[in-house]
Amino acid sequence: MSHPLEEIIGYRFKNIDLLLTALTHTSYANESRAKVQHNERLEFLGDSVLQIVSADYLFHAYADRPEGDLTRTRASLVSEGALFQFAQEIHLGDYLRLGRGEDRCGGRSRPSVVSDAFEALIAALYLDGGMEVARSFILPFITEGKHADADYKTRLQEVVQQNPEERLSYVVEKEIGPDHDKQFVVAVHFNSNCIARGEGRSKKAAEQKAAKEALRLMGLV
Repeated sequence: MSHPLEEIIGYRFKNIDLLLTALTHTSYANESRAKVQHNERLEFLGDSVLQIVSADYLFHAYADRPEGDLTRTRASLVSEGALFQFAQEIHLGDYLRLGRGEDRCGGRSRPSVVSDAFEALIAALYLDGGMEVARSFILPFITEGKHADADYKTRLQEVVQQNPEERLSYVVEKEIGPDHDKQFVVAVHFNSNCIARGEGRSKKAAEQKAAKEALRLMGLV
C-alpha cells in the first residue's frame, strides 16, 4: 500500500519503513508503547546530503562567484526558514507522526520540527534510492525559480559595508501570541534609526523580512 506522500514527491519507496521513520518525531516515539524509531539520525544524514548537493549545484551553476558568495548562498538554501518553505510545498507537516502534546501545540507548523523532518526525508530517499534519487528531489527546490527566500540580511549588510563607519542592528520589538504559535516583530536599525520592520514565526525569519523591506525602500529589490 502506497503512502500519500509518495504521490506528492513522485517516488515509491522500496523500504517504506525508511519513509515512516523520516516522518516520526521523537515525541511520537516516546509516547508509543511499541519500540519506534524516530527521525533524528536520518536528520543528521539528510543535512549532509543536502549540503553536498547544494554545494555541487552552486559550484557548477555559478562558476564566476568567489567562495564567500557560494558559502553565503548555500547557507541561505539550507537554513531552517528555507527548509520549512520547501517542506510546505509538499505539505510535509500533514504527514508527520507526532506525539499528542506536540500535535496539540502546533508541531505540524513549527519550523524546527518540519525542517528537521525535511532533512530526514532527504536521508530516507538517499538510503532507499541512492544519491541521484536524493539529488533529483532536492534540486527543484534550490534551483532558480523555486528558490528559498534570498538572504536579504547579507545583501543589506553588503550595501551598508560600502561605508565602513555605518552600522546595522536588529531589534526584537514585539513577541505576539502563545509559545507554540509566536510571531516576532523585528526592526532593522541603520546606526540609531529604524529603517524597516518585519514579522515572522521566528526571529531569523522576521530579520530577513525586515532586511527585505529595507532593500525594497532603497529600490534594490
